Amino acid sequence: MRRPRTGSYAQVLFRGEPIDAFVPDELPPLPPIDFEQLLQPLIDAGAALARLDEAASLLSGHDQILYSFIRREAALSSQIEGSQSSFEDLLRYELDQAQGAPIDDVREVSNYVRALEYGIERLDQGAEIDERLVCELHRQILASSRGADKEPGQIRSRMNWIGGPHPAIAAFVPPPPDQVQPALASLLDFINAPDPETPVLARIGMAHLQFETIHPFLDGNGRVGRLLIALSLHQSRLLHAPIFHPSLAFKQRRADYYYFLDYVRQEGDWEAWLTFFIHGLHDAADEALDMVRRISALFGADRDRIVAEIARPASALAVHAMLSHRPLGTVLSIADQANIASPTAATALRQLAQLGIAAEITGRRRDRIFAYAEYLDILSEGAEPL
Repeated sequence: MRRPRTGSYAQVLFRGEPIDAFVPDELPPLPPIDFEQLLQPLIDAGAALARLDEAASLLSGHDQILYSFIRREAALSSQIEGSQSSFEDLLRYELDQAQGAPIDDVREVSNYVRALEYGIERLDQGAEIDERLVCELHRQILASSRGADKEPGQIRSRMNWIGGPHPAIAAFVPPPPDQVQPALASLLDFINAPDPETPVLARIGMAHLQFETIHPFLDGNGRVGRLLIALSLHQSRLLHAPIFHPSLAFKQRRADYYYFLDYVRQEGDWEAWLTFFIHGLHDAADEALDMVRRISALFGADRDRIVAEIARPASALAVHAMLSHRPLGTVLSIADQANIASPTAATALRQLAQLGIAAEITGRRRDRIFAYAEYLDILSEGAEPL
């Protein structure tokens, strides 16, 4: 449904030149969204998320896969912003073995991981998605990275814009600084106010577009905005664990993603955006469900092989469990995590390598890294830089 433009323009001076900055109207939009035409996509996406949640809860080693799934989402979200860091680069970085990786990019992805884990912890402690939490997430995302000079954790006090070297020729200019905090406060009220009349996924989709329109920070808005999708799904209990990759759909259809963000601002067609957004969540849930099922089958089959083919399998099973949690490791890191001696871990890794479960991936004689090869291959699907 087309409506009038979903906001107004405020004129602001930038280096003496008048610039039109877009100030969005408050949510919910008027006239109200026609949820009737969104009903089937909402039902289908909700069912897909429920299937994923159930499958994850039944997965043996459910807690183990959280480490990898959180990091996969972090890599995907950062790649939308142009990061050239892969999922494997991040795992190597966390082992202090990231030679050859784009370190600035990897550091940004690592920051995203910390912010997501922190956000989940705070929500589980009863926090709301409020200004304080959003600023804390932003501070963690930009910490010690290329955005460290862009006022981490602070609502912006300067103009910013998207595309182009100057706001006069930018693709989009968000609200002027004096209107950012009121717009963000209104959005956060919308996020936290109970509203049984509005479907949860639609509320999350509206909030995401509004956040990106407000653009409350000098840098890192896209990453914070996508992080809030994952946290909102967790807060709503549609997913009890962050084993989901909402950024995958946006990465795969990045041009459409940016098109619809702007289309709603100019044409007021919230239904078009929400259809795109909900279908994206549905596709990402189906992808994650397929991944969970394949990982579950892999873990089970490999445990059975270890028990059947290794005479004394206890140490090999312990190392397999560690690689199921972190698919890359050194002998020392695996021994430490499995609480076994280093020679025992080395022997177990040789046994797993003989079975084709583990593989040494550096070719070095020192500082060698072992990978749970097939598990890593599954996790890396679609998680390579653009």
